[in-house]
Amino acid sequence: MTGPEVVFTLLGVVAVGSGIMVVTTRQLVHAALWLVVSFGALAGGYLVLTAEFVAWVQVLIYVGAVVVLLLFGIMLTRAPIGESEDLDSGNRWVALGVALATAGVLVTVLVMGFRDAYTPLKGDQGAAEGIGASIFRTWVLPFEVLSVLLLAALVGAIVLSRSDIGPQDPASGNGKGNR
Repeated sequence: MTGPEVVFTLLGVVAVGSGIMVVTTRQLVHAALWLVVSFGALAGGYLVLTAEFVAWVQVLIYVGAVVVLLLFGIMLTRAPIGESEDLDSGNRWVALGVALATAGVLVTVLVMGFRDAYTPLKGDQGAAEGIGASIFRTWVLPFEVLSVLLLAALVGAIVLSRSDIGPQDPASGNGKGNR
């Protein structure tokens, strides 16, 4: 094994390990921080594959925006920050079985679909020109739909966190309803 292959493998182990920690931790803020570690390991994997542009997009969009939005939602909805038994539904083993079955199906589909596909790595694999052309020609509609979805999630988190939004109470004249 070459040096880049060893580094890529180690980053993969870190990404999978921190992904497991995301779903097994009982503290929401710790889960978000483990998600940062997982996304960072993925960005490092892109750097090893000489896709610098994709690595920086990974850092800016996922680490810089999605995780911040997730933490913002946690703080605005006043979710329990410390360890909470309410977050455990008791279906841990069923969830593990479903996760392993789903992972098995995904790996099988990927292997069967891309068994004969091979793309040699070139020096310009991570060039921004090809990625930008793909994003703004082929993938512009899904990109815009995702941005609207993230905006809706942000507005939803703000609406859920506000206690002064509700039906008008005609007797008092304030915006608080009967809750």
